[in-house]
Amino acid sequence: MLSLRPAVPADAPLILQYIRELAAYEREPEAAVATEADVHRYAFSDHPLVNVTMAEWDGQPAGFALWFLNFSTWEGKPGIYLEDLFVRPIFRGKGIGKALLQHLAARAVQEGWTRFVWQVLDWNTPAIEFYEAHGAKVLRPWLTCRVEGEALAKLAGGVD
Repeated sequence: MLSLRPAVPADAPLILQYIRELAAYEREPEAAVATEADVHRYAFSDHPLVNVTMAEWDGQPAGFALWFLNFSTWEGKPGIYLEDLFVRPIFRGKGIGKALLQHLAARAVQEGWTRFVWQVLDWNTPAIEFYEAHGAKVLRPWLTCRVEGEALAKLAGGVD
């Protein structure tokens, strides 16, 4: 039986484990450098920046969704940005991913938020097909821009 619940501070080690399992699935295990302290700081502080929904199947840890609010200037309303959705392989095919998506969509509708957005790797055909089957539109003309590391420091310092 599936159970969804908000994460609590005691879940931080498991959240970190899910992040690492997802990074391995996405072929970049070395990129997952987050720490348990990071999870506590950003998910469980007095002013958390992220929300985490935990999924359990028959009391066993099965997966999670890590999300935060974004904002549509054109619509003048917030929306949900889903940073990570992960279901452990042994629990896939049980409707857990769909339930997590439905849970977050229901939250957005209940709060009057305007949209629900996330990214998917272009090679992850099973995920793309799963998302499209549940009403997601893959916005192929949009490209993600990212500044990080040395380039971020350079941009922040105004150095050319």
